[in-house]
Amino acid sequence: MNHPGGRIPITARPVHALVLFCLLWAGSFLSAQDAEGQKASGGANERKAWIIPVQGDIEPSMTAFVRREGRKAVAGGAEFIIFEIDTFGGRVDSALQITSFITSIKSARTIAWVNSGAASMGVSWSAGALIALACQDIYMASGTSLGAAAPVTIGMDGSSEGAGEKTVAAVRSQMAALAERNGHPVGIALAMVDYDVELWEVLVNGQASILTLPELELLEKISAESSGPERQTLISPQGKLLSLTAGEAVRFGLARGLANDREALFTTAGISGQVVESSPGTADGLISFLTSAPVQALLIILGLVMIFLEIQSPGFGIFGVVAIVAFATVFGSEALLGKVGSAEIVLFILGVALLAVEIFLLPGFGVAGISGLTAIGVSLVLSMQDFTIPRFDWEWQFLGRNVVVVCIGMLAAVLGIVIIALLSPRLHLFDALTLKTRITATAGGSPEEASPPGRGDYADLVGKIGVAASILRPSGRVEIDGEIYSAEADGSFVEPGQGVKVTRVRGNIVTVRLV
Repeated sequence: MNHPGGRIPITARPVHALVLFCLLWAGSFLSAQDAEGQKASGGANERKAWIIPVQGDIEPSMTAFVRREGRKAVAGGAEFIIFEIDTFGGRVDSALQITSFITSIKSARTIAWVNSGAASMGVSWSAGALIALACQDIYMASGTSLGAAAPVTIGMDGSSEGAGEKTVAAVRSQMAALAERNGHPVGIALAMVDYDVELWEVLVNGQASILTLPELELLEKISAESSGPERQTLISPQGKLLSLTAGEAVRFGLARGLANDREALFTTAGISGQVVESSPGTADGLISFLTSAPVQALLIILGLVMIFLEIQSPGFGIFGVVAIVAFATVFGSEALLGKVGSAEIVLFILGVALLAVEIFLLPGFGVAGISGLTAIGVSLVLSMQDFTIPRFDWEWQFLGRNVVVVCIGMLAAVLGIVIIALLSPRLHLFDALTLKTRITATAGGSPEEASPPGRGDYADLVGKIGVAASILRPSGRVEIDGEIYSAEADGSFVEPGQGVKVTRVRGNIVTVRLV
C-alpha cells in the first residue's frame, strides 16, 4: 500500500521492538563473551587465583577489560590476582587508570608477571612498567625486560618526541609513589622515567643499596671516610632511561624471583588451589574496533548524512533508523569505556534540533546551523575522552586526535550532503522509497493548459530569464518580468538574487535552472 508521504513510516511499536531486541541481543552477547573469556583449573576453592592478561597496546578498551575482570576476581573471592604483562606500552591515561584500579584492590595480593613465550614479546615497557610497579609483587621470566617508561607524544605524522616537563614530573611522581607503596626500589622507578636520573649500586656498611646520584653525594658528604658508601656499579647513567633484564630486576630487588611458566610462578608465589584465567572475548575486540579513529569517522559521516536525508524526507523511515544506529554505536561504544555522560547526549540532541530549526524555520545557513554543527562536534569530541579541559601533554594530544577525527567526519559528511543535494534529481538510488504517482490533470484540464486567473498563459514563461526572490531548496519564489511566481529549482539549490532561466511549466509551477 502506498503511503501519502511517499514512504512507509516506522511506527513507535516496531521501533521499540527493535530497541528491545538490540538490548537483549547485546546482553546475551556480552554474557556469552564473559563466559567464553574465563577458564578455570584446579579443584580446590582455597587460595583461589585469577589471571588477567595485559597484552598488546594499553588503550581504553584494555582499561575497561582489566577493571571488569578485576572486579569479578574480587567478587569471586580471589586471594591472588595475577596481571600477565606483555606490552610495549600505550596511552598514559589508560595506564594511570589501570594502576589506580590495581592499587584500590585490598582483598587480594596483586602480582605482575612479565611472561615470555612463542607468541609473546617478553617485555613490559613504558605503560607496562607503570602497571607492573602498581602490583605488590613482580615476577619475570628469563629473557624478559622491564622499564623505559618515559612518556612521549606522537605527532600526526607518527613521529614521537619526549613529553613536556609537566607530564614527565607527573608520571615520575606516580612511579615513585607506586614503588614506595609496594616496597620496590624508588630510585629504579625514577630512572625508568627521567633521563636526568643517575643511579648507582653502592655498599653502605656492607649492605647493598640503590641510590640516585644526589642521595649518594649527600651520604658521602655526611659520612666519615672510613664508613662512607662504596660505589659498586653505575646502574643507569644520565641521559639514558633504565630498562632491566629479568636477572637484573631480581638482583636489584625489583622482582621477587624468576618464573618461566605458570607452574613455576605458582610455586614461587605460594599459590595453590583453583586458578581462573580471563581472556578478552569477541566483544572486547569489537569495542576496540568501534572506538578506533577510522571507524568513528565513518560512523560520523554516515550518521550526519542520514540525518540530512531523514529531515528532507516525510515521515520517519530507514534514514532515521540508520542515523540512530550510527550515533548509538559511537556513543554506546564510548559509554562502555566510561566516557559518556548525560551532558554529551543532551548536547548532541540540541545540535540536531538546531539543524532542524535551520532547515525548516530559518532558510539559508546562519547562526542556528553553525551552532548545531558546533554542538554536535563538541558532543562527539567529549564522548571520546574522559576529561573536559586537558591538563597534561598527553591529554592535549588525545584532544587533538579527537578533534581531527570529528572534523574529518563532519567535513566529509557536509561534502557528501552537498553532492547528494546537487545530484538528487538525477539519482535513482532511492526510487523504491518514493511515491512516483503524480497529478496529470486538473478539473480545468491538463496542467499545461491551466492558467491562474489574471496571469495569462504560464507556458509563455519557458525560456525567460528572471531572478530568485527567495531561496529555492528546491521550492521558492522567482521574479520574472516584474511578476512573482512559485518555482522549483531543477538541479542545484538557488540563493536569493541569483539569475534563473525557466526550463518548463506544469500547471502553475515554474521549473527554473540556475544561470
